[in-house]
Amino acid sequence: MKLMPNCREEYKRRHDNIWPEIVALLKEHGVSDYTIFLDEESDILFAVQQRSENGASSQDMGSHPVMQRWWKYMADIMETNSDFSPVSRPLKLVFHLD
Repeated sequence: MKLMPNCREEYKRRHDNIWPEIVALLKEHGVSDYTIFLDEESDILFAVQQRSENGASSQDMGSHPVMQRWWKYMADIMETNSDFSPVSRPLKLVFHLD
């Protein structure tokens, strides 16, 4: 995902005040750990989600009204698709150690 220029502080502020409905939705769908990193040189965000075996990713919850509201709320500070979902690219796993 990618932030718009000069939106780092606002992005962090919004996530520091994440809606309880979003937290509940994520947990309800098996997300137990969700971390977002920022590359300050490029304003690219990298998200890691731990999910239960049958859990969904946040992108899979896009049809839920709460997630749609959150995406619209975030659309002014990050690159989005026409449905307001964040523009994202899947990454290829090149190493993992348990």
